[in-house]
Amino acid sequence: MQNIKTVVMASRPSFLVLSFSVVIMAASIASFQGFSWSWWLFVVTVLSAVLAHAAVNLLNEFQDNQSGLDFMTNKTPFSGGSGALQLNPQAAQSVWNSFKVIVMALIVLGLVFVYLKGWQILPIGILGLAVIALYTSKITKSPLICLISPGLAFGPLMVVGSFFVLTGEMSFLVLTLSMVPFFLVNNLLLLNQVPDLQADKKVGRHNILMKFGVVKGMYIFSVFVVLALATFLASIYYFELPHTVFLGLLGFLLAVPMILVVLKHYDNLEKLMPALGMNVIINISIPALIALGLWLA
Repeated sequence: MQNIKTVVMASRPSFLVLSFSVVIMAASIASFQGFSWSWWLFVVTVLSAVLAHAAVNLLNEFQDNQSGLDFMTNKTPFSGGSGALQLNPQAAQSVWNSFKVIVMALIVLGLVFVYLKGWQILPIGILGLAVIALYTSKITKSPLICLISPGLAFGPLMVVGSFFVLTGEMSFLVLTLSMVPFFLVNNLLLLNQVPDLQADKKVGRHNILMKFGVVKGMYIFSVFVVLALATFLASIYYFELPHTVFLGLLGFLLAVPMILVVLKHYDNLEKLMPALGMNVIINISIPALIALGLWLA
């Protein structure tokens, strides 16, 4: 029973809602464009997205426990790992086995999607599995790939992939709007790397903060927020989206105070904490608000 609790903790369940929010946005775009989709397929799509998210979290926890990283991090509610395996080291094999079971389930679900909708989903699934498998061991050692791979996974791969599973089609609108979570989720991981910077260095990671320094990293963070907002507004204008979609701007209200805190207090973890929280809220709320705006239309 204790091992099951550890596995659940290691999957970081409180963050899995991000996957749900992203799939909701994809479904709303499909509905707005006149596609009909079945609720059972939507539920399976959400399940696949959440499992993929849980898989990368479990592997990250397992490998960071092996490397000793999670013993060195300053844990916050948003970074530094869940601490599950540090509390119950005997559960490491259970976490590893759970990861393998989830990956096998994702492969089966992927093959079902290929059968139902077509081979076009296959490259998306393969690239998604590659990000899951390689993120901790390989991707975190390459500054540029580490910077953009989280957004790639939750943006174009998850949003476009979900849209295709629901509709069997591709859409320029869904690709364009998927760039909003692309920039935002990149920032989610980028800011969370600040408290872990010294610990990450000790285990051989090499991210954008190490390459250019934290100050320049925070300017990149700020630019990504602006690019997310610009992409959102450009999508409304170019595709002539209804005014209800401006609901998404409510999610950006925290962006200005977040950026001010990030640029001023990047070297003070205690004062940086509100920005870490605002970053999570922005990532979850904006796709959901975009979805609400499209459905209201």
